[in-house]
Amino acid sequence: MNTLNVDIKKKCGDFFLSVKFVTSGDRFALLGASGSGKTMTLKCIAGIEKPDEGFISLGDRVLFDSSKKINVPCRERKVGYLFQNYALFPNMTAFENINMICRDPERTADLLKKFNIEGCASLKPSKLSGGQSQRVALARMLASDPEVILLDEPFSALDNYMHTIIEREIFDILSEFNGPSVLVSHDRNEVYRMCGTIGVMDNGTLIDVQDKESFFKHPATVVSARLTGCKNITALTEDGFASDWGIRLELPAGTGAAKFAGYRAHYFEVVGEEYKGRPNVFEVEVERVIEDTFSRVICFRQKGNESTSPDSLLTYITGKDVDAGSVKYLKLDPSGLILLER
Repeated sequence: MNTLNVDIKKKCGDFFLSVKFVTSGDRFALLGASGSGKTMTLKCIAGIEKPDEGFISLGDRVLFDSSKKINVPCRERKVGYLFQNYALFPNMTAFENINMICRDPERTADLLKKFNIEGCASLKPSKLSGGQSQRVALARMLASDPEVILLDEPFSALDNYMHTIIEREIFDILSEFNGPSVLVSHDRNEVYRMCGTIGVMDNGTLIDVQDKESFFKHPATVVSARLTGCKNITALTEDGFASDWGIRLELPAGTGAAKFAGYRAHYFEVVGEEYKGRPNVFEVEVERVIEDTFSRVICFRQKGNESTSPDSLLTYITGKDVDAGSVKYLKLDPSGLILLER
């Protein structure tokens, strides 16, 4: 099985990209906010963008090596790239978009059938729905017989129902694919379902690479913790005071040099007034209550906390049957704290 090896740097104005990772059969995700360098990384792998320095190889083929002045053209890299906006040629039909890659009408017809879009063969992209366009783009990607698959936010333009359908189809494609694949996303649930290894992009740099189970249980940085969905994060003083939250924390033994702590919104426990003043207990001042589809989101502060930090406002997520007005004290379990050094 081919291994994708990426170690590149590129400067674009004030933005600096620095990415290094290796992946083979395990589906690899680049998770990060918009503008963090995820798409730029894919474009460098595909040959659409040229790094300033570094090295990219796929199996025993070197695709880019700045020291040896190697830069294999896009068309020769055998990279299957699914663009965020599909990038279908607007003046070509669905059939023509696919056939221009494989130049085999019989194979094109088979791919149309594989993705259940035979009826769209004569339609141009302007006449296709979002789901149909996505399937044509997927068929065109596979028509190139790629050795690596790159997926750039493949579900961003789809409604929830079509997202679910296309995600299953892409998952099946990747499961059958005998090669490396890289998925770019800002959606933690999406990468958890689709990938085995997750790398976090932050301001152009790959800062945290872990298998998905470890990543969600033990994110390495504050940025990673936020991307896993941790809504409550505070700076810590050396004596365990949560400066943003305004309470004293009783930390687990062997905490070490943690400078930050995080706590997931659904981990809090409602307790009575007898817990007032104890470590790890908030005296709740509710600021707002948000009704979500299947839950109630309670935004609160520690009573008397004068911090103006955005992180001083905490989030507690509970069932819809819980009366927000009855929540006076919330306790956190120290074993559920996410302790971070950076």
